Amino acid sequence: MGKNLTSRSEDYSKWYNELVVKADLAENSAVRGCMVIKPYGYAIWEKMQAELDRMFKETGHQNAYFPLFVPKSLFEAEEKNAEGFAKECAVVTHYRLQNDPDNPGKLRVDPEAKLEEELVVRPTSEAIIWNTYKGWIQSYRDLPLLINQWANVVRWEMRTRLFLRTAEFLWQEGHTAHSTKKEAIAEAEQMNDIYADFAQNFMAIPV
Repeated sequence: MGKNLTSRSEDYSKWYNELVVKADLAENSAVRGCMVIKPYGYAIWEKMQAELDRMFKETGHQNAYFPLFVPKSLFEAEEKNAEGFAKECAVVTHYRLQNDPDNPGKLRVDPEAKLEEELVVRPTSEAIIWNTYKGWIQSYRDLPLLINQWANVVRWEMRTRLFLRTAEFLWQEGHTAHSTKKEAIAEAEQMNDIYADFAQNFMAIPV
């Protein structure tokens, strides 16, 4: 396969894209900026996910799942999130399509089906998760709360590249709550070590 690839020294970006496609890992999709992860590529993801999931659970974390859609009011209440992701957010404004009376066989957004509040398609989940946690945590007895989520997120990317920068991608995000600052710092340090262990000893990527 290497003989048919553009050389890295000639065009690194082109070499990378050709490598991903020729290795049958993924391909561009009909949706601009998004990719199709093919079976061989997805099998790699499954192995990575399984190993990380095992490591997380060994330290007491549990998996949960939170909605793909985040009400705009919740998202903008997280000022840092809103500022950092505002230009990358996909927003749902209507909840229904209808046949287009002016173009038979075509559909249009139903102008009468506007949502009362816009929904942000998840670029990250802090806003919806912490809004949920406030109902779960009634006292220090409910802590620590060690939750992980495996999910997809959407961030509009102007310049995309398979696996590295796409408008939709798979990831995990951990959100934990603790009764003391000391416990929170210990958790952060522990997870940094887990990610480093995974990268270096499972993925063979020095860190």
